[in-house]
Amino acid sequence: MGKLSRDDILKSVKENDVRYIRLMFTDLLGRVKNVEIPRRQLTKALDNKLMFDGSSIEGFVRIEESDMYLHPDPNSWVIFPWDANGGKVAGLICDVYTPDGQPFAGDPRSILKKVLKEANDLGFTAFNVGPEPEFFLFKTDESGNPTLDLNDRGGYFDLAPVDLGENCRRDIVLTLDQMGFKMEASHHEVAPGQHEIDFQYADAVQTADNIQLFELVVRNVSRRHGLHATFMPKPLHGVNGSGMHTHQSLFRGSENAFYDEHDENGLSEIARQYIAGLLKHARAWVAITNPLVNSYKRLVPGYEAPVYVAWSFQNRSPLIRIPASRGLSTRVEVRCPDPSANPYLALAVMLKAGLDGIKNELKAPDPIDRNIYMMEESDRIHEGIEVLPSSLHEALEELKQNPVICDALGEHALKHFLEAKEIEWDMFHTQVHPWEREQYLQNY
Repeated sequence: MGKLSRDDILKSVKENDVRYIRLMFTDLLGRVKNVEIPRRQLTKALDNKLMFDGSSIEGFVRIEESDMYLHPDPNSWVIFPWDANGGKVAGLICDVYTPDGQPFAGDPRSILKKVLKEANDLGFTAFNVGPEPEFFLFKTDESGNPTLDLNDRGGYFDLAPVDLGENCRRDIVLTLDQMGFKMEASHHEVAPGQHEIDFQYADAVQTADNIQLFELVVRNVSRRHGLHATFMPKPLHGVNGSGMHTHQSLFRGSENAFYDEHDENGLSEIARQYIAGLLKHARAWVAITNPLVNSYKRLVPGYEAPVYVAWSFQNRSPLIRIPASRGLSTRVEVRCPDPSANPYLALAVMLKAGLDGIKNELKAPDPIDRNIYMMEESDRIHEGIEVLPSSLHEALEELKQNPVICDALGEHALKHFLEAKEIEWDMFHTQVHPWEREQYLQNY
C-alpha cells in the first residue's frame, strides 16, 4: 500500500507467483464487487481496457447503457495471504468509468474524489481519516451458516479464556499486517462476542479502500475459525451495537488545519466551522452513514451510541467528540457512523457538510460537557440540541430536503440510493414481526 508503478505491479506478480487478480469496486450500497482475471489479462486491465456489465450492479445503470470500464488504482495493489491452486491471489481497487472516458456518476469512489476536489480548491491538501470499525463473531452451524450463538461472554478489554475470539482476532490482525495495513490496536468490545480492530489513519480514499479490504479479511479469517463475522449495526437486543467512530482532520501541507496553538483548547476556527457544518447537516448525512433499517436500532439512548446533535471536548454522549491529542493529532471524532455504511459515500457526505461550514464561516454552538443522556428534554431544547432521526424513513426525508448533502452525492447516486432505501423501508414497515405476534395475537 504505497506509491506503485505499473512495472512494480508486474514485478510483484512474477516474484510472488500471483495467478489471479481481483479487480474490485464498490456498488452504491457499499458491497464489494469484483471481476477476477488471470494474470495474462493484467496488462489489459492496467491499460484501462477491461469492460464489465454495469446494468447488473445495484445503483449503476440501465441495461441499454451498461458498458463500463474499470480503471485500477496501482497504489491499491495488495496480495492476499491465501493461496489459489498453489498460487497467490492479488487485488486492485478500481474507479469506474463510462465508455467516453468520464468518471461514472454512480461510482462511490469517484463521488468521494469529487468532494475531495472541493477541499483541494479551498486550499486543503489532505483529508485524513481514522476509522474504528466494530463487529460481532457468531458461531456457525454444521452447514457453515451463522447462528445467534456468541463465541464468548467477554466484555470490554477482556482476555482469554473469557474472550474466545482472541485467536481469531489475532489472526485477523496478522493477516492485515501481511497485507500492509498499519495496525494500531485490537480488543474485545463492550458486548459479548463484539470486537474492535483499529488501523492507522490515512487519506480519505485509502481509508475507504482499507475499510472494504478490512471487512473482506475479517469475514474470510473468521470463517476459517468456524465463526461468522457480521458488521450489522445491531444484531442483538439489549446489548451495544457496532459502530464505526470516524476520526477526521484537514491538512494544508504538513500543517493540521484543525490545530491552533494560541487557542485555549488548541482548536482552530477552521475546526469549529467544520464542526458547525457537521452539526447543521447531521440529520441529513446520517442517512448515508447509518443506511440500514437496523442502524436506527443502535441509535437509541442507553447503549453509548450518540443520538444528540452536539459536540464536546470531554464526554462521549454527543455526536462529536474532540479527542485530547493536539498538534498534528488534533481531530474531530464523529461517533454515529456504523460499519454497514458505504465508506466512500460516508466520508464524502461528512466532508461535504464540514466544508459547507468552512465556506459559510458557520459558528459552532458552545460545546456540551454534561452527560446529555441525563438532561431533561426541556434542558436539551434550551441548549438547542437536536436529536438524530429515529428511523431510516425519517433520515431519508431529511436527506431529500438537504441540498448540500444531495449535491455531494450527485443526481444519479441520490436517485438510485433513495429508490433502494425506500424499498427497504417499505419492506420493513409492512412486515409483521414476531414481536407484534407475541404482544398482540392473544390479547386482541
